[in-house]
Amino acid sequence: MSNVEVTGWVGWGRFAGVIIFISGVFGLLQGVVALIAPDPYFITTEGSLFLFDLSGWGWWHIVIGLLLMFTAAALFTGAMWARVIAIILCVLSAVGQLLLLPAQPWWSTIIIALDILVIYALTAHGRELAADV
Repeated sequence: MSNVEVTGWVGWGRFAGVIIFISGVFGLLQGVVALIAPDPYFITTEGSLFLFDLSGWGWWHIVIGLLLMFTAAALFTGAMWARVIAIILCVLSAVGQLLLLPAQPWWSTIIIALDILVIYALTAHGRELAADV
C-alpha cells in the first residue's frame, strides 16, 4: 500500500480520464466517417481555398482516437506516463482554445478553465490516482 493520502482531487484525475476517453471515441468515429465518405472536403476563406484529403484526415483521427482511449485507460490505473500525456494534451487544448478565443469567447474560456483544473489535479494530486486503485 502507498502512504499517499487520497483527497477529493482524485475525482478531477478521473474526470480527465473520462474526458480524454470520450474525446478519443469521438475522434475514432470522425475518422471512420471520413474514411467512409468518398468526397473531398473544401474550405473557402478570404482569398484562399483549402482542399483536405479525407482518407488521410480519417486515418489521423483513428490513430489519435485510439491513442487517447489507451491513455485514458492507463490514467485510470494511475500510470505516470499517462498523467504526463494527459497534461500535455490539456496544455495543447488550452493553447488551441486561446487561438479560438476571438471566435468563441465563452466556450474557449470554459475549456481553458477546465484544462487548468485538470492540469492542477494531475500535477499536484496525480499520485492519488495510483493510490486510489
